Amino acid sequence: MRPLTLLALLLSPTLLAQPAPKPAAPAPRPPAPKPLDPNRPIPPVGKPLAPADRAALENAVANLATRIAVLKKDLAAKPELLALVPDIQIYHNAVRYPLQYDEPIDVKQAHQAIVDAGMRIDQLTAGDVKWIHTTGPRGYVSAIDGSVQPYNLSVPADYKPGDPKKYRVDFWAHGRNENLTELAFLNSKTKEHQPATHFVVYLYGRYCNANKFAGEVDCFEALADLKRRVPVDENRLVTIGFSMGGAAVWQFATHYTDVWAAASPGAGFSESREFLKIKPDEIAAMQPWERSLWHWYDCTDWVENLAMLPTVAYAGELDGQKQASDVMLREAAKEQVKIERLIGPQTAHKYEPETKKKIDARLDEIVAKGRDRLPSKIRFTTYTLRYPNMYWVRLTGLERHWERARVEASIDGPDAITVKTQNVTAMTLDVPGGSRLNPGAPAKVHIDEQSIATSTNKDGSLTLPLIKSDGRWSAGFYALVGRHSGPGTSWTGILRKTPGLQGPIDDAFMTPFLFVEPTGKTNVDAVDKWVAAEFKHAVDHWRKQFRGEPRVKRDTDVTPDDIANYNLVCFGTPASNTVLAKVADKLPAKWSADSLTLAGDSVDPKTHIPALIYPNPLNPNRYIVLNSGFTFREFDYYNNARQTPKLPDYALIDVTAPITPKVPSKITHAGFFDEQWRAPAAN
Repeated sequence: MRPLTLLALLLSPTLLAQPAPKPAAPAPRPPAPKPLDPNRPIPPVGKPLAPADRAALENAVANLATRIAVLKKDLAAKPELLALVPDIQIYHNAVRYPLQYDEPIDVKQAHQAIVDAGMRIDQLTAGDVKWIHTTGPRGYVSAIDGSVQPYNLSVPADYKPGDPKKYRVDFWAHGRNENLTELAFLNSKTKEHQPATHFVVYLYGRYCNANKFAGEVDCFEALADLKRRVPVDENRLVTIGFSMGGAAVWQFATHYTDVWAAASPGAGFSESREFLKIKPDEIAAMQPWERSLWHWYDCTDWVENLAMLPTVAYAGELDGQKQASDVMLREAAKEQVKIERLIGPQTAHKYEPETKKKIDARLDEIVAKGRDRLPSKIRFTTYTLRYPNMYWVRLTGLERHWERARVEASIDGPDAITVKTQNVTAMTLDVPGGSRLNPGAPAKVHIDEQSIATSTNKDGSLTLPLIKSDGRWSAGFYALVGRHSGPGTSWTGILRKTPGLQGPIDDAFMTPFLFVEPTGKTNVDAVDKWVAAEFKHAVDHWRKQFRGEPRVKRDTDVTPDDIANYNLVCFGTPASNTVLAKVADKLPAKWSADSLTLAGDSVDPKTHIPALIYPNPLNPNRYIVLNSGFTFREFDYYNNARQTPKLPDYALIDVTAPITPKVPSKITHAGFFDEQWRAPAAN
């Protein structure tokens, strides 16, 4: 028994009782994963250009870069116009990238992109920006890596600039296309679709990753960019997509449930093990942390959240990817959650036209009602504080990451709130204005059958705040030794996992980061060669797979502003990297002349190196990462269901073993820090 009993799950047996799911109709299985082909790089290598074509395009790109630089200087005092420059930079990158990195390029499209960029420069220079009111490509600067990212926007026929009317927006996630470079995306036919009454954002999603990791952040950065341009109705946002895009929608719907008015995933995949047909003995042979990290993107684990979101799924009757919604409906039945699904009769991997019309009509019907921004009842499942929110419930502490955390909460009357929890140690209830709570009344809160009523302390302060005049009410709660308290927390000054600072390693690449290259050497040949190779791999493959040229600095050039603003992704050791030298005594990995110790394991520092994520001792509001980029590798590029984290919070790596398309050398030990960022003791 644990010495500290935290928030107990006190749910009735009937709440957890689940009906047996009806057997699903047999359907073709999804195609087997494509085998690794070292001769098929992703993205593909372009065919050599005729020398005259290359020279002409390189000259045009250089001239465009000069014009953009002059334009930015000229618009420095005009911030509203300066903010539109990314709409031009997307064309520059779309032509520059394939020339610089030997990727496929359509010469005709490339020249047209240069012309389109020039037209936009002319409009900006004249102060008459016509393109911003028409269908076409847009761009924004991503906070993650400082890159300029594109999206295509369809403008509704009834849009009138300056009209305060707020508009519905659909976010469309595209299917898998390994040839979808930026230039191909800007010229995709999707941008030609123009609904009469609402905007459609066609997400690039940072290429071909099923909108995972930075690909999912792309959606919300595009939304933020759109909101500064047009009046967006935040209660009428729809996530929709097909094939790989359908997989993205399952993810958006289950992980960001409270953002959407409706979701419509078509085909795709919704989890890894069944879609990939991984056999039980293969699963048993996998590393335990890799199985745990399936919880990040296995939407079957999060299906309860769809009780809070109208979802209209689609699959063709003959489509092997019908499997995605089959397993989601199966797991939804266990949670007593209803998911609508329409089947395209005698249809393979595409929308059946008449069924698509029914889906569109059903979405119109749902969206006309709009998102319920203040539901009186909440059902919420999460496995990580990367996704802590469901409407007015926000989790700020878990008993244990990567195990199911669950909340049921309800507003039961003018002054009463009831909450039932599982695997939760801290949370905030933040009921917005307009609720049916009685203004000025003392709130009565029951958490796991424990009453936390308003009372007056000896100093005259209230344990819980009164309900505000507009019906808003907010308070924080924590659990310690079996008791609940609020507001506030007893953990002030204690390092712990919190939303956005909870790991694993891949989490560092979903918020602003900086690669830090060592200028020194360890004077151990195997270590120095591994560091150089993996640093280059991390930088190169970020650009290839997430389509941004990341920020890179030498360790000696890192500034206080860098420490304040970025997760520092440092390669090397304290002997070779001056940033690591400054914090070495505060890191969970410990070096000495003859040992490297992490999580109770001691290894030879001449043959091993640590990879880990940890709150930066120089700025605990940001991460420090050692010796790792994102953790899935070349083998996983060939099937999006394999693009899941491959390393947890920390690992020890034997650098004398080969680097492969699956691993960055042999992993000798790995695991998760606990909820206070402490490494487990030796086994």
